[in-house]
Amino acid sequence: MSNFSVGFRNSGTVQILDLKGELDAHTASELEAAIQKCQADNQVQIIINGANLLYISSAGLGVFMAYIEEVRECGGDIKIAALQPKVYNVFDLLGFPMLFDIVDLEEDAVGKFVVA
Repeated sequence: MSNFSVGFRNSGTVQILDLKGELDAHTASELEAAIQKCQADNQVQIIINGANLLYISSAGLGVFMAYIEEVRECGGDIKIAALQPKVYNVFDLLGFPMLFDIVDLEEDAVGKFVVA
């Protein structure tokens, strides 16, 4: 069984989800539940902090694609920060930087919401 967890933090009106471990078909439902909780709480300015994300599979990437349009329709966005290089490479290979703001530092992602 994969080791994965999602932690919740706030930075003003921005909801930060700290991903830890391996995001794959067995654990993708945990990220789905976290994003659904954000939506239910009307927190649609979401930052995914991937500093401790060790691995992501196509199922994990699918969660991002499944919710981005819904979140944007509610006036929010999902921004991704602090990915480890090998995880970023997976996002990059599949063209995610064209669809999502992916930044090196969480503070930069928070700043993009403040300016927006």
